[in-house]
Amino acid sequence: MSTTAGDIRLVSFSHGAGCGCKLGPTDLTEVLQALGPQLPVDHRLLVGSETGDDAAVYKLDDDTALVFTTDFFTPIVDDAYDWGRIAAANALSDVYAMGGRPILCLNLVGWPREALPLELLGRVLEGGLAVARDAGAIVAGGHTIDDPEPKYGMAVVGLADPKRIVTNAAARARDVLVLTKPLGLGVISTAIKNQMAPADVVARAIETMTTLNAAASQAMLAVGVRAATDVTGFGFLGHLHRMLEASGVGAAVRASAVPVLEGARELAEAGQIPGGSKRNRRYVEPSVRFAEGVDEVTRALLADAQTSGGMLIACPPEQLGALRVELEARSVPFHEVGVVTDGPAGEIAIEP
Repeated sequence: MSTTAGDIRLVSFSHGAGCGCKLGPTDLTEVLQALGPQLPVDHRLLVGSETGDDAAVYKLDDDTALVFTTDFFTPIVDDAYDWGRIAAANALSDVYAMGGRPILCLNLVGWPREALPLELLGRVLEGGLAVARDAGAIVAGGHTIDDPEPKYGMAVVGLADPKRIVTNAAARARDVLVLTKPLGLGVISTAIKNQMAPADVVARAIETMTTLNAAASQAMLAVGVRAATDVTGFGFLGHLHRMLEASGVGAAVRASAVPVLEGARELAEAGQIPGGSKRNRRYVEPSVRFAEGVDEVTRALLADAQTSGGMLIACPPEQLGALRVELEARSVPFHEVGVVTDGPAGEIAIEP
């Protein structure tokens, strides 16, 4: 009996699901440190690699900056079209996190041509194209290689106002931390791979991952927010830690205020925690103080490796009311999960 595209479990070809397949933050830091001193940077490079921000930003003139990013990963769901949509939304998210508007995309593909039918790759690309079109961006081609493990993502170019760039290095004490998507996507992705995720949980996860962060980005720009990041492979705690460290501040977080996708806690309790999430937790734990009432599953979810997660916005208190109005007007769910403190830099206190 021949195997058809519909019989293939894409996630079985992946060693790690979605952004959980990234190098961990500890490994990445080690690699970047090994590069040594870098060449002098052009003054037009407004955001480079120094703070580990979401994208590079290059000033073209007084009114226009180029935002450039790339992201790709292994299959996170079995449906090829949905994988393409999720990967595209994830790549576009970095532009939104910088306050930019995506305009141009190139596909990045690794494909095991002897193991998987090319019609499946076509569906992946169709999914990516659909999301790029929703974002108002053009897909202008790309690059493919024959690869034992399937991979897909995009390089994305966006435009932004150089005077209104949003970075992870601009958080200030008293800013309120606002999160726009629930956590648990890494746990659910691992459960999908292990065939333990209920269909309704999978459907909610796909809907969350394919939702663009465009509206959240527009809302924060409308009120003049200057500090944000998107929550992806390093998890909520990892991305918050990097923002705080880059900004020279700390934070206090209420664990009970952090949203979690329905079904994710139960799957985490059943042991469906990805290796990437465990690496994230080891990386941030020296900088995190958990209160006694924060249970182990909550700690794991706070470090869970997300794919196409939400925006984490540091909003000055005087702008918070306006941000609420702008997010609600755009039907963007949001949760106020904590506050930025004076420090020490990068430290996070977690209360129940």
